[in-house]
Amino acid sequence: QVQLVESGGGLVQAGESLRLSCAASGRTFSTYAMGWFRQAPGKEPEFVAGISSSGLSTSYTDSVKGRFTISRGYAKNTMYLEMNRLKPEDTAVYYCAAVQYYRSNGADWHPDYWGQGTQVTVSS
Repeated sequence: QVQLVESGGGLVQAGESLRLSCAASGRTFSTYAMGWFRQAPGKEPEFVAGISSSGLSTSYTDSVKGRFTISRGYAKNTMYLEMNRLKPEDTAVYYCAAVQYYRSNGADWHPDYWGQGTQVTVSS
């Protein structure tokens, strides 16, 4: 059974940091690109960041560039999202996702696997 499990969400104040983790199991994801999406209440899901299977290529949505950093663990079945200088508009449920091929444009991501999501709430 394939599983993507997120952790690390929570409630923080604006300007603070959080680190999200995603642990993949049930198959080898070392050949998959992985990414983070988020969905705020009443809004469509949004691509946040993606990383290639090798970890050498990354992409971000404009609103998080310079504040968020995506990375993969050595075994490539784990992924992280370091979120700094958080803003209230970052409040959303954050989902881990895996896709067979990396794309630099987030609009071209159509994940094959999804996690269950973790809530991030940033108060002003």
